[in-house]
Amino acid sequence: MNKDPFVDQGNVPITDWLKNHLPISAVPSTRTIVDVLKQKGISSVGAVGFCWGGKVVVELAKLDILKVAVMCHPSFVSVDDIKEVKIPIAILAAETDNITPPAMAAQFQEILGSKKDVKSFVKIYPGTFHGWVNRYDPSNPVQLGKAEEAHKKIFEWLQTYLHE
Repeated sequence: MNKDPFVDQGNVPITDWLKNHLPISAVPSTRTIVDVLKQKGISSVGAVGFCWGGKVVVELAKLDILKVAVMCHPSFVSVDDIKEVKIPIAILAAETDNITPPAMAAQFQEILGSKKDVKSFVKIYPGTFHGWVNRYDPSNPVQLGKAEEAHKKIFEWLQTYLHE
């Protein structure tokens, strides 16, 4: 976030902050990190993007520089982005999400399902909301259970395709 994270104090709307912090602007530096890892001999690199980071991850998945990708309740990701994905990708979507509503996640699933050369997993998790994978209430057993299920899926997906 270039040393300028969004802090909700009520005085700056997130829409104003986002004008100077679009996820696409993080793609070059993130790609540099992947390139450096590969230069150091790490051949198997994956990425997980939450919300804003989903766009960064999908951009990298289109470039075919990662082995595997995961997006959790992604933002800024379009149907056209998904059409260009070249690597195994999992999408963990929320049932209640105005940013990537279930209908859009279903479109992602349909597109990925038609790509025979790309492994994919798309699930709309019932009873969840945007941010549920990392912004859950640990004292709420339902929220905690859904988040733990997602964390398990993320690790399984990475484990499967990082070692392929």
